[in-house]
Amino acid sequence: MLKFQKISRQVVILGLISFFTDFASEMLYPITPIFLTAALGASMSLVGLIEGIAEVTAGFLKGYFGALSDKIGKRSVFVVVGYSLSGVIKSLPGIIVTIPSVIFARVIDRVGKGIRTAPRDALLASYADPARDGARGNTGAVFGFHRAMDTFGAVAGPLSALLLLNFFPGKYSWIYLIALIPSVFAIGFTFVVKDAKVKTKTSGKKSYAQFWKSSPREYKIFLLLFTLFSLVNSSDVFLILKSKQVAHSDITAILGYVFYNLIYALSSYPIGLVADKFGKRNVFIVGLLIFSFVYFGFAANQNFHFIWILFAFYGIYAAATEGISKAWVSDLVPDEFRGSAIGLLTMLSSFAIMFGSFLTGVLWDSFGAQVPFIVSSVVSLVVAILLFVFK
Repeated sequence: MLKFQKISRQVVILGLISFFTDFASEMLYPITPIFLTAALGASMSLVGLIEGIAEVTAGFLKGYFGALSDKIGKRSVFVVVGYSLSGVIKSLPGIIVTIPSVIFARVIDRVGKGIRTAPRDALLASYADPARDGARGNTGAVFGFHRAMDTFGAVAGPLSALLLLNFFPGKYSWIYLIALIPSVFAIGFTFVVKDAKVKTKTSGKKSYAQFWKSSPREYKIFLLLFTLFSLVNSSDVFLILKSKQVAHSDITAILGYVFYNLIYALSSYPIGLVADKFGKRNVFIVGLLIFSFVYFGFAANQNFHFIWILFAFYGIYAAATEGISKAWVSDLVPDEFRGSAIGLLTMLSSFAIMFGSFLTGVLWDSFGAQVPFIVSSVVSLVVAILLFVFK
């Protein structure tokens, strides 16, 4: 039987920061591709390129600042700087309504994400109960709780955007400006985040070479396969655009995305508990199998009603992989190298997503939506099988 775990005050604070940040970000995320294509005339390839540039920017910085937080032995300062930078820049397209301003705001927002992500995740892991004396730790519960809070923001944000569009049709720039309000709350909470007191070794001499030499084989295998999967895990904007193509409705496409996030939020913490009990690896493999099913469904489906089933399963996939992957890495690597381990994982993943998002846009423009979705389905299935084989 699963038991709910006690979550520390600092984990709750980090959860609130992520809630308000995602509230703001997700007000903009589902409308941005529609804004770009419908209002500003951008192509699918450009949408993919913008998402790719944003991801690679964040990815490179995740690796760098993760390692830097290990070296200086501090995490909270990166949380303050990263969230503050993202919070103040994301509303720029509401003032300057052009494609370059959207690109600039999106990239700088990802710079903030790159600064904060790996140090924040390492900080979350440091507030989890470690596994000792045969007892399992609760990293799955901690990361599951954080992902739940983050994703509830991703539910509130698009719903707020839809409400605003209902009263102010076509006023996309207004939504960019209003998104500044929850960002202010997020920034405020960052100033009460504290570093955990942990014992580390000579932090000033840490390097990626030292980390890589000491990292376990299981981490290296997972890093390789996770990066391979990320090549076909393109931006979620393509799911929104595919839903719009099937349903012929902006509102339905955004609501489908909201529904996915609701399922993701509701299932993240329970799935984290399951991962603590039955193993992060097993839960992650199940998540990849669900991803394969969902992407095949989006490739084959032309039924408006089936979209809701696919988005529901997609939410379960996300809950079984996003936080679980970081919890798994946190269990494998000691605290002194967690920033480097999570940073390297997210950096390589972001580089892969960059290429994958651009390739998805090119394949969509050249052959239609079905081809990139089928490729993603097949490759994710292969990765799941390989993870099962390489124990």
